[in-house]
Formats: sequence, structure tokens, C-alpha cells
Amino acid sequence: MEEDKREYKKYIKAKKQVEEIKGFYIHLVVYLVINAFLLVPIFRYVSPDELNIWSFSTAIFWGIGLAFHAYSAFGKHLMFSKEWEERKIKEFMEKDKKEYWE
Repeated sequence: MEEDKREYKKYIKAKKQVEEIKGFYIHLVVYLVINAFLLVPIFRYVSPDELNIWSFSTAIFWGIGLAFHAYSAFGKHLMFSKEWEERKIKEFMEKDKKEYWE
């Protein structure tokens, strides 16, 4: 019974993490699409002499927010840490084991 509770808590934690990562990827796609619509006209109709940092302010400040969202979704595993390598190795080993027995 106690083991079931622990497994359920692990499941809830993993599900929450997956939802956070999914939310980040949705945010990333929206960022790319919106900024494409905003920046294409700037490059098309504004001369290079008229461009300044404020021409890209939406992309810059939203990008900073996106970076914080990435950190909250991936945490310390944002970069390829030793823990990330270990998890991936185990993941691939489990995948190979499943494929072997199927």
C-alpha cells in the first residue's frame, strides 16, 4: 500500500514535469511564429540605417522570458549535465531491452 502511494507520487511528479516541458515547447512555437510575423516586415520595409535595438525589442524581451520558461521547465538539466547523460543511457538501455523482448 505504501509502495503504491510512492509510485503514485512519482507518477504525479513526472506528469507535472512533462506538462511543463510541453508548455515550454508550445511557448517556443508561438514565439517563433509571432516573431516571424513581426520581424519579416521590419526587414522588408525598414532600411538597415533605420534599424535599432528597439526594432527587435519584442523578440529580445520575449526571448528573455522564454529563457526563464526553459529554465523552469528543464531546471538544472537544461544543459547536458552528468545526470542527463546517466538518464539518457538508462533510457536507451531500457528501450533496447524492450525491443529485444518484443
